[in-house]
Amino acid sequence: MEDILEDKVILLTGGTGSFGQKFVELALKNHNPKAVRIYSRGEHKQVDMERKFNDSRLRFFIGDVRDNKRLHRAMNGVDIVIHAAALKHVPVCEYNPIEAVRTNIDGAVNVIDAAIDNEVEKVVALSTDKAVQPVNLYGATKTVAEKLFIQGNAYSGKRKTRFACVRYGNVLGSNGSVVPLFLQQRKKNEITITDEKMTRFWITLEQGVDLVLKTIMQMKGGEIVIPKISSMKVTDLADVIAPNAKRKIIGIRPGEKIHEVLLTSEEANHTREFEEYFVIEPEQPFWDEKSHISGKRCSVNFIYASNTNTKWLDKPEMERLLKEKGFL
Repeated sequence: MEDILEDKVILLTGGTGSFGQKFVELALKNHNPKAVRIYSRGEHKQVDMERKFNDSRLRFFIGDVRDNKRLHRAMNGVDIVIHAAALKHVPVCEYNPIEAVRTNIDGAVNVIDAAIDNEVEKVVALSTDKAVQPVNLYGATKTVAEKLFIQGNAYSGKRKTRFACVRYGNVLGSNGSVVPLFLQQRKKNEITITDEKMTRFWITLEQGVDLVLKTIMQMKGGEIVIPKISSMKVTDLADVIAPNAKRKIIGIRPGEKIHEVLLTSEEANHTREFEEYFVIEPEQPFWDEKSHISGKRCSVNFIYASNTNTKWLDKPEMERLLKEKGFL
């Protein structure tokens, strides 16, 4: 199989985050990129990452996605961009809405412009289930960002730059996930649950990286790729992490959903289903309907939601995953 990263120059925005760390680990181990450029704001995190990997193929660029001039310089000579930079914490975005817009929306515009102007070949942006029927500002900014990246293909026109998105659920044990919170609360023998009916999609960092690599390899430009992943009840997760702890029901927080949706019935009307993922095809003039001739059309009114999912993580499987990742 072709190595999509062979001798390529890759730029990761937000590259010191959970996804960036795992992507770099797997890319350097399993592939042979010419260079991987880490673009982020955090000097300390970059120094730690440089020491951790100690690989001459890594390059570190201090910069913010809000800074279009710096992005233009950083993308010079880049073949592939993976856009992971974002303000992601729901309460932070609610309290700092203008900052969320400047990073998640204005930053997306800057990435698109810089990629086109530097003739980057492929750009994959990371999105979230919270972008679907958003009920909080974070989700709303990611909805806009998705649409910007898809329409970036129209801005690129006959140039070679192509844009696609991947959209997935909660990343197991990543910064900001409920797993570290439950582990911390376990020490006090009390777990807070917002709603006992709550379900969530779960994906590992390895699965997220694999999805991005497959998208880079197969994308035509304009797709939103959604993996087929497992669901789990939040109460079952609490049982695995702290089976003997007390539970305190605190009620659903502002901007929070009981269940998550990765694919709406409206989107399903122009979605193809494959063995491991769904591909939402753009309803735009630039899209060639023959781009994905394989895959089957989703049925009318199909919805991919965490509570109606056919794949579920049971408690032993979640316990195995948490132990494998070093959380238990």
